[in-house]
Amino acid sequence: MRNTKKKVAIVYDWVDKWGGVERVLLHLHSLLPDADFYTSAVDPIGAAWAQKIQMNRSFIQSIPLFFRRKRASILPFYPFAFESMDFGAYDTVISITSAFAKGIITRPNTRHICYLLTPPRYLWSHTDEYLSPTMKILAAPLLSHLKQWDKKAAMRPDKYISISQTVANRAAVIYGVSSDVLFPPFDTVYWDKQKNESKKNRYTIPKTPYFLWVGRMEQYKKVELVCDVARQSPSRTFVFVGTGGLEAQLRRSAPKNCLFMGLISDEQLSLLYTYAQALIMPQNEDFGYVSLEAQYHGCPVIAYQSGGAIETVQAGVTGLFFKQQSTSSLIAVLESFDQISYNLRRSTVVQKNELLRRFGVERFNKQFIIHFQ
Repeated sequence: MRNTKKKVAIVYDWVDKWGGVERVLLHLHSLLPDADFYTSAVDPIGAAWAQKIQMNRSFIQSIPLFFRRKRASILPFYPFAFESMDFGAYDTVISITSAFAKGIITRPNTRHICYLLTPPRYLWSHTDEYLSPTMKILAAPLLSHLKQWDKKAAMRPDKYISISQTVANRAAVIYGVSSDVLFPPFDTVYWDKQKNESKKNRYTIPKTPYFLWVGRMEQYKKVELVCDVARQSPSRTFVFVGTGGLEAQLRRSAPKNCLFMGLISDEQLSLLYTYAQALIMPQNEDFGYVSLEAQYHGCPVIAYQSGGAIETVQAGVTGLFFKQQSTSSLIAVLESFDQISYNLRRSTVVQKNELLRRFGVERFNKQFIIHFQ
């Protein structure tokens, strides 16, 4: 009897860290256990979680890790890496990308669906936050080439699904393509487990009330803005979770009321969410997975009023917005938060069922089947 089961491949740009997108990859691995995974390269230290998945890798894996971690130095190689992958044996290929993976080349009988995280931020929407004026001048020929390639590559998928309306809007403006929206899945079973485990272990958390920041310490995440606010708010405590290129500089220059936790377990993070006054999200996010994590723990979110935060935070119900990425704007909202913090936390807890309805795993799985069948 002929085997009618479809062969599926999942392609991601690079596997070198842990974050919201990586949670999506693990979920797809459980949802499609027979799918084959492809990527440009894997960092076994930065992405220890990837040991759970057999990854097919490109020639970039053979480039020394030092250069792979300084991705800008090998950017010209990535288009070739993905264009050289062979997907002739697959019925469906799902590219999950904020960079190059949508540029794979498939045969006419292979359906290519792109789950778009965002058009490359360093090329289109946030160039100033990635490159200094001098670097933009020096890299102008390369950036021009990559923009041309990116627009051409964007025509290759047969269908687009975006992780948020924010990203769908960007895709329409930059690529001229339409896309449906499918929010990433929020795994409540996983976070319930982390909550329970955190109660069994004795983790140290600040004894004084604190505000929380979670993410990769890179310029576009606006972590420096929170440090500046801390400098002007010596009576408040600010806790930072994560690592990145700015970490060493921030640890040296930040005031004493800033506490840096580095990389911690999700058990520890669960505890920090539970007791934080609020999560501060000062960046323009494509989606903002951490805002869901915070809300699920009953932790309100204070967010910059732009991007994915608008789609995940309910103003005056599960959080507050500030309109400008400035110290004065954020401080003004913190002062407003002081007046309504109790009611805001209570309403955040009450809204848990609404969060599950919009972002839960069951909702994702049902819509995924509709979009990708």
